[in-house]
Amino acid sequence: MTSTRPGPDWLADAVLYQIYPQTFADSDGDGIGDFAGIAEHLDHLSWLGVDTVWLNPCFASPFRDAGYDVTDYLTPAPRYGRTEDLVALVEAARRKGIRILLDLVAGHTSDRHPWFLAAAEDRADHRYIWSDRQADGFVASPGSRPGWYLPNFFDCQPALNFGYARGSSEEPWRQPVDAEGPRANRAALRGIMAHWLDRAHPRAALLAEWGEPAAAVSAGFHADFFLHFGGNDHGLPLRSLWNNGGGTVEEFWQQSPCYFEAEGRGTPQTFLDAWRSAAELTEGDGYIVLPTANHDFSRLATGPRSGEQLAPALAFLFTWPTLPAVYYGDEIGMRYLPGLPDVEGSVLGPRYNRAGSRTPMQWAPGPSAGFSAATPDRFYLPVDPDPRRPDVLSQRADPTSLLHTVRRLISLRRAHPGLGTAGGVEVRHAGYPLVYVRSGRYLVAVNPRREPGVVRVVDGTGDGRPVRPLEVQGVRVVDGELRADGFSYGVFELG
Repeated sequence: MTSTRPGPDWLADAVLYQIYPQTFADSDGDGIGDFAGIAEHLDHLSWLGVDTVWLNPCFASPFRDAGYDVTDYLTPAPRYGRTEDLVALVEAARRKGIRILLDLVAGHTSDRHPWFLAAAEDRADHRYIWSDRQADGFVASPGSRPGWYLPNFFDCQPALNFGYARGSSEEPWRQPVDAEGPRANRAALRGIMAHWLDRAHPRAALLAEWGEPAAAVSAGFHADFFLHFGGNDHGLPLRSLWNNGGGTVEEFWQQSPCYFEAEGRGTPQTFLDAWRSAAELTEGDGYIVLPTANHDFSRLATGPRSGEQLAPALAFLFTWPTLPAVYYGDEIGMRYLPGLPDVEGSVLGPRYNRAGSRTPMQWAPGPSAGFSAATPDRFYLPVDPDPRRPDVLSQRADPTSLLHTVRRLISLRRAHPGLGTAGGVEVRHAGYPLVYVRSGRYLVAVNPRREPGVVRVVDGTGDGRPVRPLEVQGVRVVDGELRADGFSYGVFELG
């Protein structure tokens, strides 16, 4: 499966890294991360091989949903710095070959945004979705305007009105896409994007966070993520890989055991089928992004999965024909911490606690990089209290660490483009281990279970070609058999 895809050239080979700015690095000791803190750690990202950073929302906000409730798209949140500080970060990153992606949050605003405050007083204003009658999911108007508005997550996040392709007598609030409100919103978004692109980087990429790559790419986005949200058609593929029932979705969604678990009860087929369907629908038009985790979902190191179990998952991530996205800290195996208190909307009831995936980046032993226990009133969230917890400084000094494994895998992907998005894939064994051939040239095996596995591969391809190990941990090809130890992976070049 090969193609020439539209969009910026750099995106085809991008390695994404998601930064939750509140908890990545704090330069001034106030207990909250900031732009300057990120800038101070660009060397870490450059050394690792990252070339694209996704920043969670960093605009002005009351932070009732951690910045996803925006009050001013043209002004950074003061906690992170000024516009000049954001521009300086972008320039510093560019000098190191790293691009910055800003999270626009285009679907809704804060209920304290001037647009909404005006709409709540004027029934002729249709920048948001209003109903004259009470309907499921709608919230009563907070102003003099009668009626109800549609939120897009929390009640404090009213949904912006972009119009509907089809009207409905049962939903009379549906306006056409060319109505005044939707047109005003589209014009405003164009102005916001132009404002930041003029100060950042004009060769922009548009990434959706819909969790529906086929729909997002057909709508004009360059890429979309597989996400954990939604029913079987949407969130299940990613959950079938990573969700071991020990974190944010402990009881929220019922499903069979995931593939990347020590007991080996899962199957990769759920993911493979969904990926192939999405890949066929996006072929030639855009990309699918596969993340390790994100700010809403459990980390790779969650529940019983940790330590040596993480490397096979990351080997899969960097050798599959999707864009890899590393959530900050997953490169060192930071753990999801259960039972943390609600911080800025992080806890969605007893069954969904996102705080455990938002703890401070563990740069060194003890309190990390400005997140000081001396400022408990401003300390955003606790670091992992386990004295054996991973940190960047210790793992950087250990060539056998997960951090070095991730660096080698990224380097391998860059050195061998056939392991990237453009190369084809042929699955040889959809079990334990998972065995596939990339671009007809690279044999890859990952075994995330505790027990070893053996697969007949006939020297890797069936045509007698020898194999040359490129990056191997516990996998051998002997006499036409691929033998994988427990918690192992291997990438071989076929002769």
